Amino acid sequence: MNFTETKLKGCFILEPTVFEDERGYFFEAFNNQKFEQIVGSKPAFVQDNQSQSQYGVVRGLHMQSGDHGQAKLVRVLEGRVLDVVVDVRPGSATYGESVSVELSAENKLQFYVPRGFLHGFSVLSENAVFFYKCDNHYHKVAEDGVHPLDKELGIDWQIPREEMILSVKDEEAQSFRAFKEKNGIG
Repeated sequence: MNFTETKLKGCFILEPTVFEDERGYFFEAFNNQKFEQIVGSKPAFVQDNQSQSQYGVVRGLHMQSGDHGQAKLVRVLEGRVLDVVVDVRPGSATYGESVSVELSAENKLQFYVPRGFLHGFSVLSENAVFFYKCDNHYHKVAEDGVHPLDKELGIDWQIPREEMILSVKDEEAQSFRAFKEKNGIG
């Protein structure tokens, strides 16, 4: 398995070694020893989540804050998505910067998102099944987020605006400016 760190410290793209033959394929999706050696932390994943979405759906930008923060290891089991993270770690040299990566059933890439990042994805294929592991349980009181189309962030979700499908929660999400003010950042 290859690990590539993105420009956002602590965010890694994982590319598995895939073994294929006439029967199909096999790959190791997670190995705690390799993960700890490369990433430098030993996550204790406690929750697995899966969602199915249609083309045009944009989910995010979400996070859990405080003691309920979550690190995630995400991948796509069917279809294609553009996975996006935004660094919101106080004091980070890359605060407010984002990274996106296409994850698909075909490329089998995974994305490790440590705590302290807003996270979201857009569905680029007709349908997509998205799977992720979390190192902390979900707590509604710790929910936070930013509107995915916030102009200050300027994320290209690779879907025309008129074809985007957002939840009511995401349509009503706060601006990045409001998020920064709430968190005492400039």
